[in-house]
Amino acid sequence: MSSHQHALEHWLEGRIERWKWLDARSRGTAKDDSGSGKEEVEFVEGFRALGRDLALARSTVPDTQLTRYLTGLSVRCREEIYAEPGSLWRSLRDTALYTVPKVVYELRSVIVSTILLFIVSGLCGWWLVNTFPELVSLFASQKMINTVQSGELWTDDLLNILPSSVLAFSIITNNVVVTLTAFVLGVFYGLGTFYIITMNGLMLGGIFAFTGRYGLDQRLLEFIVAHGVVELSVICLAGAAGLSLGEALMRPGERRRIDAFREAVARAGSLLVVAIPFLVGAGVIEGYISPDDSFPFEIKLMTGLAYGAVFWFVMAGGFWRRAL
Repeated sequence: MSSHQHALEHWLEGRIERWKWLDARSRGTAKDDSGSGKEEVEFVEGFRALGRDLALARSTVPDTQLTRYLTGLSVRCREEIYAEPGSLWRSLRDTALYTVPKVVYELRSVIVSTILLFIVSGLCGWWLVNTFPELVSLFASQKMINTVQSGELWTDDLLNILPSSVLAFSIITNNVVVTLTAFVLGVFYGLGTFYIITMNGLMLGGIFAFTGRYGLDQRLLEFIVAHGVVELSVICLAGAAGLSLGEALMRPGERRRIDAFREAVARAGSLLVVAIPFLVGAGVIEGYISPDDSFPFEIKLMTGLAYGAVFWFVMAGGFWRRAL
């Protein structure tokens, strides 16, 4: 190899950081990818420079791994730039495969904190009702209390009252409303979201403590376990998204408060686009499987754990991101 070729190849290798950024940007995984106009311009300019790099690579080191890599990168960048606007399928795919896993990673500490808040609230609710049984009236209606005191659960006759399809639709609607409420109330500097998560935890813990006094807590667990893993996970994610709204309002950093808020809405809102369809599945499970005693506890437990694992696998990105 001549000294000229060696110097040219060395120059190409010196461009690797820019290529890495283009690669990450084309896949939607760039750490500084906020979707600003400046970054879009830089991406287009980088694509043009990449074309020159690729031409030099083909003339000096053809049929090499470097040339093949630059060719593939150029194709991906071109697809990103010349993609048809308004492609719903492409937008949903990119949101599910790239945006959501990135947001989950960025909000990981908030998500963990929200889950811990829910767990602590649940334990507090259990302790309160177990210590002061009369406080159950804060979390349950008098009809529910009377039903439990008579040795039955309010869920026992659900299928006799409503068809599974109607029950599932009602449950899905309620779950979506609760999820959106937990998210939207974050505009009150996170206090509204904090209230929703805390009250749901207190309620669940209190109900378990109350049913436990009458030996019905195991039956309540059998009813909840199939659908509850995903339902509670989605509510906690929505809570984390809502808290991120509050944080953007309280601590916008160097950005304008409105810009920080818009970015938080776009970032956290993408979580709900992917998470809410899982609520539909959870509602179907709650309408058809959870109240049906013909399904043994083991089946319901496996259903809940498997569905929960799929949910978190999708939200975390799975292994497929590296293949696309």
